[in-house]
Amino acid sequence: MSTPFPFTAVVGMDDLRLALLLNAVSPAVGGVLVRGEKGTAKSTAVRALSALLPEVPVVAGCRFSCDPVAPDQRCPDGPHGTAPGTARPARMVELPVGASEDRLVGALDIERALSEGVKAFEPGLLADAHRGVLYVDEVNLLHDHLVDLLLDAAAMGASYVEREGVSVRHAARFLLVGTMNPEEGELRPQLLDRFGLTVEVAASREPELRVEVVQRRLAYDDDPAGFAARWAEEETALRDRIVAARALLPAVRLGDGALLRIAATCAAFEVDGMRADIVMARTATALAAWAGRTDVLAEDVRQAALLALPHRRRRNPFDAPGLDEDKLDDTLDEFTGEDGDGGDDDPGPDGPGGGGGIPPQPGPEGSEGPDTPPESGSGPDDTPVEHAPDGPDDTPAEPEPQGQPRRAGAAEQSAVRATEPFRTKTLSVPGLGEGAAGRRSRARTEHGRTTGSRQPRGALTKLHLAATVQAAAPHQRARGRSGPGLVVRKDDLRQATREGREGNLVLFVVDASGSMAARRRMSAVKGAVLSLLLDAYQRRDKVGLITFRGTEAAVALPPTSSVDAAAARLESLPTGGRTPLAAGLLKAHDVLRVERMRDPARRPLLLVVTDGRATGARTAGGARAAGGADPVALAARAARLHASEGTASVVVDCESGPVRLGLAASLAASLEGTAITLDDLRADSIAGLVRDVQRDVQRAQAHDGRPRRAA
Repeated sequence: MSTPFPFTAVVGMDDLRLALLLNAVSPAVGGVLVRGEKGTAKSTAVRALSALLPEVPVVAGCRFSCDPVAPDQRCPDGPHGTAPGTARPARMVELPVGASEDRLVGALDIERALSEGVKAFEPGLLADAHRGVLYVDEVNLLHDHLVDLLLDAAAMGASYVEREGVSVRHAARFLLVGTMNPEEGELRPQLLDRFGLTVEVAASREPELRVEVVQRRLAYDDDPAGFAARWAEEETALRDRIVAARALLPAVRLGDGALLRIAATCAAFEVDGMRADIVMARTATALAAWAGRTDVLAEDVRQAALLALPHRRRRNPFDAPGLDEDKLDDTLDEFTGEDGDGGDDDPGPDGPGGGGGIPPQPGPEGSEGPDTPPESGSGPDDTPVEHAPDGPDDTPAEPEPQGQPRRAGAAEQSAVRATEPFRTKTLSVPGLGEGAAGRRSRARTEHGRTTGSRQPRGALTKLHLAATVQAAAPHQRARGRSGPGLVVRKDDLRQATREGREGNLVLFVVDASGSMAARRRMSAVKGAVLSLLLDAYQRRDKVGLITFRGTEAAVALPPTSSVDAAAARLESLPTGGRTPLAAGLLKAHDVLRVERMRDPARRPLLLVVTDGRATGARTAGGARAAGGADPVALAARAARLHASEGTASVVVDCESGPVRLGLAASLAASLEGTAITLDDLRADSIAGLVRDVQRDVQRAQAHDGRPRRAA
């Protein structure tokens, strides 16, 4: 077994270490979600925690880690009676992103259950993690149904496995820790709420701390056992402190004043539901026990709010988690001192009696320890900044004269804000796919309504009972059936085929040329794209963003699960220049070609947001460059390239005004897709759009016999 990196040797990241330790003291806090950029030692800190946890007494031979003092009466390996107990180290179980449902909750042998009436159950990772740590790296990439099962088990303290009327239940209480990189996508708000605490981590910008991180890591890689031995004393002291805090926890008093401050804080920040109040109460109690106190102080409530509320403040998927600390202090000041606990004279976390801190670390060469908390707020890459038109790569924009629209093809203009997003009509890919689980297009999935049966390929996961009985029934006499039971053999088993929904790759191709900006439509266009992005987030799609203007097209965001990253790129998108529509379509073709090789099962949906105009390169005198073909014809040719590969396409027509050229509709015809206007994109104004489009596609197929693609 490899030697883990010592927890006390982790440099900085005070909030992360404190959140992990509080959950070690009180698992009822509800776990930790660690958000941060790549390479910030998130996984290292989590794995290091398991070595600090006290040993666990278990019933000898029990696969479900029952406590010999109070064994689970419904344990599948029970009843245990007076079975002897033994002690083992607390486990840290890792859940891979690609794990199956059976690997997570366990597998039931359906063949033996049907033929012998025996519950032959093979425990899963939830059983292995009972009374230990369950660690999910990249939890935001985990399939939704697995996240639901995981969080349900964490909330109920038990796991239930149901297979065609045969059920198994076992205890599953664990410290849940998830890590994620927000650049790769967000968790749904209702899933975020199920994590007790959330911590943001970022690499330090202090050269001295970065040097210390590198030195410690290199020393550990050279001699893991020797490096761990040098930190053994600090590890033992921290382990003893966890044990002492656990013992003190039941004696901690959560006074009425502290409860009032918790309720007032949650109300002031308008968090949904009551889970935040409960988590804050448990966290504040754990903070007091960690500090060696039996009373919860105002400082404990403040620290609990900083850990438990930021991720519950999001009002839409594009909001960054955060908390206004000035507002928090004002709220706490308003309700402080009413019952004598936690007044202004209470010691802070570093004063007598301590707060929710951790033991200081020795710094390099005996200098002051590197535990100085990072400055509040996000790093330079995370700080929201209003778009300035004269950034380092932008030409300063001239102020636009009031009441005089800029002419098409004019110089670059600064970014405009999007209008308020709205609920869009569902756009889907026709046919039946087999991509990743989601909520957009029809697909064969592991979950959904049963549509038929087949012989299983590999392990049986979803039994089709009627088909299994039908396959076994003709052979009962030949198999010598004599009793009431059905004689079932392995080749009789049938796997249920199910139809659900898949997530797609939604690739946006957005016209950012001067013709869009001249009519002051870009704000509405951005609002429409933002609405479609919100829809993609809710339907668990991957998204990509291509923009075209001037002389070329650019990939503003490669395909990713981070829909909020696409929204951020869209918000800062400037406009101006000519309209290289063909270049945008060809760039989209290149992106889709690469994505088909990476993930062939995920079907694409191309959304082209344009007025259909196309212009080509010009000479200095304004004439079309030599050898330049008609730009509209070039765009049509590029569109037919997508159509030949069966890419489902929708053109969002942004043309406005009393005189319309209908170029977007022509482009949609070349794509063999459909065109809708900005107004028609709203869900309340285009009821039945998808049915109409699919009916048109079917009619076209019947007319010329060629397969068509549309949304």
